[in-house]
Amino acid sequence: MDSILFQASIYLAAAVIAVPLAARLGLGSVLGYLGAGIVIGPLLGLVGAETKELQHFAEFGIVMMLFLIGLELEPRALWDMRDRLIGLGGLQIGVTTLLIMGGAMILGQPVNTALAIGLIFSLSSTAIVLQTLSEKGLTQTGGGRNIFSVLLTQDIAVIPMLAFLPLLALQFVPSLGLDGSIRMKPEEDAHHSMSLVDGLPGWGVTLVTIVAVGLVILIGVYLVRPVFRYIHHAHLREMYTALALLLVVGTAVLMSLVGLSPALGAFLAGVVLANSEFRHELESDLEPFKGLLLGLFFITVGASIDFATFYKSPFSLIGLTLAVMVIKAAVLYGLSIIFHVEGRDRWLFTLGLAQAGEFGFVLISFALQTHVLQTQLADKLLFVVALSMLITPLLFIAYDRFQHLMDASKDTQNPDDIDKEQGHILIAGIGRFGQVINRLVQMAGFKTVVLDNDLQTIQLMRTFGFKGFFGDPTRPETLHAAGLQHAKILVVALDDKDATIKLVRYARKERPDLHIIARAYDRVHVYALYQAGANDIVREMFDSSLRAGRYALENMGLTEFEAAEAQKTFYKLDRAALRELAELWDPSQLVQKNTAYIEKSRALNKDFETAILESLEAARPLKEHTTTDNIE
Repeated sequence: MDSILFQASIYLAAAVIAVPLAARLGLGSVLGYLGAGIVIGPLLGLVGAETKELQHFAEFGIVMMLFLIGLELEPRALWDMRDRLIGLGGLQIGVTTLLIMGGAMILGQPVNTALAIGLIFSLSSTAIVLQTLSEKGLTQTGGGRNIFSVLLTQDIAVIPMLAFLPLLALQFVPSLGLDGSIRMKPEEDAHHSMSLVDGLPGWGVTLVTIVAVGLVILIGVYLVRPVFRYIHHAHLREMYTALALLLVVGTAVLMSLVGLSPALGAFLAGVVLANSEFRHELESDLEPFKGLLLGLFFITVGASIDFATFYKSPFSLIGLTLAVMVIKAAVLYGLSIIFHVEGRDRWLFTLGLAQAGEFGFVLISFALQTHVLQTQLADKLLFVVALSMLITPLLFIAYDRFQHLMDASKDTQNPDDIDKEQGHILIAGIGRFGQVINRLVQMAGFKTVVLDNDLQTIQLMRTFGFKGFFGDPTRPETLHAAGLQHAKILVVALDDKDATIKLVRYARKERPDLHIIARAYDRVHVYALYQAGANDIVREMFDSSLRAGRYALENMGLTEFEAAEAQKTFYKLDRAALRELAELWDPSQLVQKNTAYIEKSRALNKDFETAILESLEAARPLKEHTTTDNIE
């Protein structure tokens, strides 16, 4: 018991220290787990022979992950994405597999091993790429959506890959016995595991397999919902978790008994339950287990890496890593041309998916167990996968640099020629915020000049009949070409907070008489824009938040008039308070460290409460109690 607790403490401590550090460095949690395993294994020798046994237990995290992936894949959503999934994602996997397989055969690997290597390296890192896209705000870009489609295809493709890999180990191909029965395992291993199909004739294996798959579907469709309702009446939160674990474990066991991959069964069960009203409950219950077990799996992978392999041929492994990434990048670039992924999206798509992925560790481990790969080759492949994932953050840095260069090139070489018949209202930024302003002003009969440095947004605007011009609004020459000297109003609706401040400060310096309306992200941004010289500052969520608060008051029993009076009072007081607090704001000091600011804010909050209660008391005799539904 003491030994088990000691080992558990080592694994948990390594994860707690290494994973947050890797995340802070932008390397992702997967590399953090691998690094933790390398430190406690090859470097410090804190874990030993039990690593392999623990890895078999941790592999259940993969089964859970595939179950959760299945939960996310509603059949209707998959059908809507079929062109990207089958075309873009399918071609990426197929072409990459064939090219890398050819390269492995040139290096002397047999056909079955080369095919396994091609499948392993056709996958990319879902964990690292999606996390990085989210952190950089690139998920909803064209390149980000295409990347997601390919990653989703790869996640789905793992299932047939896991089912197919054992067939590449020729000594494990099912064989006919003398009595006509099918042998799923070698004779010497048959007694080590339970099986419902070992020794059955071919038609019996097929029948039992179909029955098992049908049973999973029937249980998911007809039995899970009543059972969930049953345990709901017990009011025991832990029963939800127990049922979620039972579904995954039971499905995995059933698939194992009929000779199929447990991961395949878990994935199938997840897809069946994707439309269930209990889907989110299942996800929330299983997510912690999946995260811990997957983390443990990656730690054991790192702990089992044999660094002697790397020391023998470091340049060879680095060369193989670069060769794999170049091949994948070439395939991705070619597909981006075929599927009309252009500009910066093409480079994001190419560089973002050029690495190998965490599923590579899964497939290598599985191929090693099924004797498709030899131990020495598996160690080399593990190094290649890990090195390519370590290089991934550098690829995203290269993309950022390339994007800045491309933006500068576009702005200097291809700015739009702005009409000579200029409007008196300049609108910088035409996103969700700027579009509403532009439509309102134009439909009221006033001309506007719209500037934005996103060419696709400008082209989309023109498709709907609204004229806009491509160019960086923060560049002085672009502003003057748009008519800054003759404008009456400048509306700054940029997403970038620093760019907004820069533009307001420059416009105020050039035109002290210009009326500047600026979009602010939060209160601190308001203070910075106030000092920069903006006349009207609009917090992007303020008015909508006030409306939502008014609806809440109405449905708590206040009349429409009372709620509206409370809203008006809050609006006036908050705007006045912002002006007072802006005088105390110090940009060189954190707000929570500014004593004068905090004391003034507390005093104003007390005044707010008193004033709003007084406004409600004054309003109550005037209107009777009513409640209404509001849709805006």
